This record gives sequence, structure tokens and C-alpha cells, in this order.
Amino acid sequence: MLRYLLIFTLLWSTGSLPLGAQTIQWSTSDAAALLSLVEGIKEEGLDPADYDPAQLRSALASGNVATLNSTATAIFMHLASDLGEGHVRERDRIGWHLQGPTIGGETKQALLVAALSNHQIKSTLLALLPRHREYERLKTALAATPPRDRAAVQRLRANLERWRWMPRDLGRRFILVNVPAFELTLVEDGREVARHKIIVGKPATPTPQFKAIVQAVQLNPSWYVPSSIVAESIGKLVRSRPEVARARGYIVSKAGIRQRPGPDNALGEIKLVMPNPFTVYLHDTPTKQLFEEEIRAFSHGCIRTHHALDFAHTLLADPRWDKAAIDRIVVSRSTTDIPLNQPVPIYIGYFTAASGADGEMSSFPDLYGRDGPVVAALVDREPPDPFKAP
Repeated sequence: MLRYLLIFTLLWSTGSLPLGAQTIQWSTSDAAALLSLVEGIKEEGLDPADYDPAQLRSALASGNVATLNSTATAIFMHLASDLGEGHVRERDRIGWHLQGPTIGGETKQALLVAALSNHQIKSTLLALLPRHREYERLKTALAATPPRDRAAVQRLRANLERWRWMPRDLGRRFILVNVPAFELTLVEDGREVARHKIIVGKPATPTPQFKAIVQAVQLNPSWYVPSSIVAESIGKLVRSRPEVARARGYIVSKAGIRQRPGPDNALGEIKLVMPNPFTVYLHDTPTKQLFEEEIRAFSHGCIRTHHALDFAHTLLADPRWDKAAIDRIVVSRSTTDIPLNQPVPIYIGYFTAASGADGEMSSFPDLYGRDGPVVAALVDREPPDPFKAP
């Protein structure tokens, strides 16, 4: 053991920092590039002070190679985590179950070795950021927002951070649901092909953020009433007014309560088959008048879709399933699953700032009060303790 301690001490004192099988040696120019990135990190909605630029400046000025190596390496690793995975850790991502990138220690070491070998510190770290156009639009909006407009600045910072939590590759064709905007978009090859109003979960029953794979469109779905809704309302209807319940299509069995397909079915005429642990689905609704409301938070967590049959037709993108063919099955009230030719990923997100079809940035109500916790968690440093001795 003493032998290995002596070897490590010798390497450290000579300024060569071993990292895995590699030896890390920071030049002053590479460290200066890292400092430049830290000082400009506000462009990404992050706080330069979290990465201790003063300590890096001091290490550069000291001329001590070992100090520069250890200081610059620690800051590089911190930035790699925050740019590649997001600054806010999972415990503060309320309701967020979307799995983004994970950059392990070995990956960060390899990035550092490559960045130093090629003297590409800034480009290596910035390559970890999202490349989605929405992230770039948020950055542009942040740069154009006066610092005195603190609310707008913090909202943009929170949403830049959320995009850093997102997968870097969303797929060639995908559905993106934005809960605060009450809207979904279908994107194909970077082009928006459909945009629809939606109804989302009430604050008491919020829609979670997650990814699922849409496998099929189900026409004339039955609704298997969740136990929470049975306890809240449907159970009482079945017990106290059984004839009304039967007229609305409710069937009671040992398995629970099911609602038959039909005009009163809570899922409407279609549902997307998208298995997920939250039993949250995109579906139609018989209460279409609610789409006229500006704040459309009425559901128990599921996502009701405006012009759902039109959306299904666009999503299927199959000449065999034109609107007439879909209408024929709907009229039959026979439950029918139509598989997609290629499964489509769907991302249920929460963005209180996002661009519209025209590319202009808009802000949306923080429906579930989640911006504040994200902004608070974007700061590493604790406020000074007035009772703590210096």
C-alpha cells in the first residue's frame, strides 16, 4: 500500500494526474478555454459561479501544474455532468420520468482525454447539449430577455434545463406532448405534420412526464374504470342509479367496472395503444366543448385529444386506412386495433416556454407549480449562514 501511495504522490507532485489508464495534463491554453466556457455558461441558463471560475483563475495564475490539473479536471467533470445530463438531479425533477442521457465516470474520463488531446475543450463539452431546435430557440429567447425581467429569465432557464433532461435523439418520427401548452405535435424528419389541442390532468391528478411507444390505434375502445374514479364517482352512480349507469354503458363484473364503446364512452371513439406504468393514454372524448376553454386541465391524468380521428388518420399514414375506412369501423362500434406500420415514440413533457408553429416563443401557465423548484435547484451554493464563524 505504501508503495502505491508514494507513486501517486510522486505523479501528483510532478503535475501529471493519472485518470484511469491515461495521464491528464492541462495546458494553460486548454484551461483558459475552460475558463472562457464557464464565464459564458449563462447562455445555457446556468450560473457561472457554480463552476468556481475564481478558483480556476487562481490555479492559472499560480503556475502550479498540479493545482491546475486538479482544479480544471474537477470543473470539466462537473460541466460534463450538467451539460450532458442536466444540472438538477432526479430528486428535484417533480413528476418527471423521462429518461435522458446518462454520462458515467468512464465516459467523462474519455471525453476529457479526447478534449485535451485535440485541444477542443469547449466544443467537446458543448457537444453534450441538446441539438433540438427548441433548445436553440430557448437560448435565443434568453439572450434577448432583459435581466430585469426576472420572471421571464427564470422561466427560460427552467425550460432549458428540462431540455437537458430529454433524450438527445427523439427519433425520426415522434409525438411531443407539452402539458402546460395543452398541445401535442407530431414531428416527422424535423417537420411538424400535425398540431392538436389537448386536455390534461388537473393539478390534483397531474399528467406525469414519461416516454412510451405507440403501437396501434384502437377504435371504439372500452373503458376499464380505474379504482380511483370508481371510488370518486362512478361507483356511486352504479349503486344509486343502476338504470342510468346501464344506459351510459357501464357493466359491473368481478373484474371491476367497464364502459362499453359508444357515444358516451369516456375514451370517445379512439385510444392510442401505448403501454406504460402510469396507465395514461391519449384518447378522444365525448365532452368536446371543453376544448374551447383556455386552461384545459380537467382529466385524471390522461390526455384527451381534439379532432382525435383526424390525428389517428395522420398517425397511421396508411392508404388502407383513409378517413372513410376509419369511419366505417367507428360506426360499427366494434373494438378494433390498427397496428402502426412503425411504432412511434411519444414524449409527455412539461415546458412552460415553447415555440409555436410560427417559431415564436410563448409562455404558458405553470400548471403544477414546478418551475420554482427547478430554478431553486439550479443553484449549487447555499446562502451564507449569518451565525457561522468565518
